[in-house]
Formats: sequence, structure tokens, C-alpha cells
Amino acid sequence: MHWLYLVIGIALLAVAMKASGWIVVVLLLASLVAFIAWMLGWVASRISSGARNDTQIISPEELRRLREQAEARRAAGQSGPTPPPGGDPPA
Repeated sequence: MHWLYLVIGIALLAVAMKASGWIVVVLLLASLVAFIAWMLGWVASRISSGARNDTQIISPEELRRLREQAEARRAAGQSGPTPPPGGDPPA
């Protein structure tokens, strides 16, 4: 839909080039409004295309389950002694 504003703006500019008198000012202002509407529509479509889907939002139950799993992994990792990653320290 926002591409229609671009076409209208270009058409208004073309008509303004052929017109004379005070109507040129009106056509140029209308063209400016059409170009601004096109730009805002284009930006809105770019923003909405990158937005997350509402179905991808984690529910509170799922978030609680993930936290419990992370705590269980953390507790399992702390229960056994682990050797230092570099081996023996240099003397």
C-alpha cells in the first residue's frame, strides 16, 4: 500500500511541472505529503517485518521450567570436583 503513495507523489510532481500559477504550490505540497506518507509506510513495514511473533514469547510456566533445569545443571556441576583446565600450574 505504501508504494501507492510513491506513485501518487511522482504523478503529482509530473503534473506540477506542466502546470502554472498557484496550483504548482498546491501540487508540490501534495507531492511532499505523499512522499512523507510513503516514507512512513515503508519504515513501518520494515519495523513490522523484523518484529517477533507473539507465539514465540515464552509463557511463565515455560520460563519457570527452564530456570529449574538451569539450577539443576548448576547444582550437578558443583557437586563433583573438577580438575583445573590448564593442568598443573607452572612452577
